[in-house]
Amino acid sequence: MKWRDIPKHARAYILYHVIISPLLITWYMVPLYMYMIGYNVLEIGVIFTAVEILSIPLMYIIGRIFERVPIKHGLILIDALEGTSCIFYGLAYGPIAPIMLLIGLVIDDVSSMFYPLYQAAERLLYPKDRMEEVFAWHVRLPELSQLFGFLVLGYIFGYVFTSPKNYRLAFFFFGASSLVTMAYLALSLPRMDAKERVEVEKFEFRVDREFRLILLMEALTTLAWSMAPEIVLLNYVINVLGKTLFEVMIIEGAISIGAIAATYMSERISRERRFLAIGIGYSLISLWALIMFLGPSLYIAVIAYAVSRFGDTLAFPFYRSWVFGRIPGDKASTILSALASYRKIIAIVSPALAGLLALIMPTLPYLASLLLFIASSVVMIVYDRLTSSQS
Repeated sequence: MKWRDIPKHARAYILYHVIISPLLITWYMVPLYMYMIGYNVLEIGVIFTAVEILSIPLMYIIGRIFERVPIKHGLILIDALEGTSCIFYGLAYGPIAPIMLLIGLVIDDVSSMFYPLYQAAERLLYPKDRMEEVFAWHVRLPELSQLFGFLVLGYIFGYVFTSPKNYRLAFFFFGASSLVTMAYLALSLPRMDAKERVEVEKFEFRVDREFRLILLMEALTTLAWSMAPEIVLLNYVINVLGKTLFEVMIIEGAISIGAIAATYMSERISRERRFLAIGIGYSLISLWALIMFLGPSLYIAVIAYAVSRFGDTLAFPFYRSWVFGRIPGDKASTILSALASYRKIIAIVSPALAGLLALIMPTLPYLASLLLFIASSVVMIVYDRLTSSQS
């Protein structure tokens, strides 16, 4: 599918992700700043778990609210909240630093409750009959933006402006940038209100055998990813290998390259083989977890993370279109919010557990991820064989 063949509003939505992708470096800069001011990996994990606990009941309520409120307003609110959280990170100095960090993390987590609205927007804006092809662009262009943005920002904050004060000033800048992205959303996207959602598609929603399989896969993959979060990678690269944020961003650059390469392969796989593609993707992610558990050098870690993202991106469009195919358009925000709340509950203790495992052995969290991803790939491959034999 060529770029010009994608619907106008879908292109605008993809370009929004191109704009914000480099700003996601804050996901690494915040825990790194916490390392700078004296926290260890276990303490950071416990803090992140505490923040998760505070936010669980709100997620399903948010999905119900946005059945009646335009989704675009929710996307704008995400950027407003994340910009506000960055301001509080910038204020995290001296005796009030723990309080400011906690407030910022809670606000950031509240914004993540609205993330299912991204999926609801994709469910509406992307043409159903060519969704996998659009998702290839959805991954490819933001990853290119992130590749260059992360390397530039990683060098700046890894070798030039490396003090806690520099990081606080950067947080203020990132917070202010949300004003630009909020304006872009307001001007470029349709309302995506309740009426539009009802008109997209009408069919009954049932929790059948296939949707129960989705719930199982959501549980396995959520646990698998949450056992090796950013704090584990940062701890290994910076505290074990003795590198900087720039080297972490080199790994992120390899991740982007792996993702971009996989988008070209995913376009050549038919929808009928999607379960096999998902299973192969998760098998490649398992290889990443095995390599990382063995304590690799920086260069081997770069390759491992590239392989991981290649597998993840290979599986992503088929997995996402499969899930979307089971969700009616008029209930997309509610069901996707319920799924997000389900994932949040499953992974609630994961940051603290990952921190504890990393304190025992820096690469031990990757072993937990390995076992869970192996289980995920086996489930998908078995399901592919069952569905193929029945067709």
